Amino acid sequence: MARTFNGNGSGILPDRSILQLTEGGHLRPSAPYADGQVQPASLDLRLGPVAYRVRASFLPGPQATVAERIEALRLHTIDLSDGAVLETGCVYIVPLMESLSLPADISATANPKSSTGRLDVFTRVIADRSRGFDQVAAGYEGPLYAEISPRTFPVLARQGSRLSQIRFRRGDTLLDAAQLRALHERERLVDTDEADLTNGVAVGVDLSGDFAGGLIGYRAKRHTGLIDVDLRNGYDVADFWEPMSARPDKSLILDPNEFYILASKEAVQVPPDYAAEMVPFDPLVGEFRVHYAGFFDPGFGYAGAGGRGARAVLEVRSREVPFILEHGQIVGRLVYEAMMARPDTLYGQGIGSNYQAQSLKLSKHFRS
Repeated sequence: MARTFNGNGSGILPDRSILQLTEGGHLRPSAPYADGQVQPASLDLRLGPVAYRVRASFLPGPQATVAERIEALRLHTIDLSDGAVLETGCVYIVPLMESLSLPADISATANPKSSTGRLDVFTRVIADRSRGFDQVAAGYEGPLYAEISPRTFPVLARQGSRLSQIRFRRGDTLLDAAQLRALHERERLVDTDEADLTNGVAVGVDLSGDFAGGLIGYRAKRHTGLIDVDLRNGYDVADFWEPMSARPDKSLILDPNEFYILASKEAVQVPPDYAAEMVPFDPLVGEFRVHYAGFFDPGFGYAGAGGRGARAVLEVRSREVPFILEHGQIVGRLVYEAMMARPDTLYGQGIGSNYQAQSLKLSKHFRS
């Protein structure tokens, strides 16, 4: 029978509790954690030594393991120990270096890391006998796998590369409407006097260019070179991105199947006792997808952690038809969750966080 976790209360588990889970055998890394792998409210997940190219994306369902589905769908096996290129348009499954034996009262949720989303690398975590991506049920015992599908740029990855992150929670962590409004009144979660707090904090798109010298974003180029996912400041922006300037009418037409990096109109912040997530926007309002990497650690944009509010960078892809975005149009909502305890270290507070106090910013791989 799965044991319970000895922390107090409900909420997202902070960094020290993640270490306690590890010490208690609930988190099982195949090698000691790397520097910076434990974040304020999440754990980076590392790729294992092999990748399997498969015919198609899949979920194992309640009667199968991921390994069984790989065996049925595998095209070939790729050695990641010295690095390998993952091509665009292909689907890869990689066993992760972290496995789980969760307590009966602890569940988990995964997201792509911010830098992964900004490269348009579609990444999801899969658990055995699961019916959904990026969701791990309380009490789960078994391995974890990453599904990886580069969409725009081919990438070079290796054993130990960190493309996804996982966070752990106990109980009901989501703030309801009254709690969210009270938090906004105390902390001013967005820098606007007319914040829309319906079903989370509404986030609009900035197409004015006022915060980035007239730039509103970048559109990814096609047929580029590859990107090493572990290399910082290694690439010229012009080799991979087309900068876009603000139009007089402050609008932007999204072309189908193109990938854009934009920024939010609002500066947002996440106080130390909370975490936040950008949730998918209502598809009835627009045929586009925003924000692959939707998790915001405690301290993001927070003045006490070196921020002054930070723009949410938006990874945007239109679907089947061209779609016009207007300045200030709502493209997502931030929902806030309570932490079980304040983390020992906040985002941006001496831990090498890449996007604190950001405006419009590409991933860490590009020279600014």
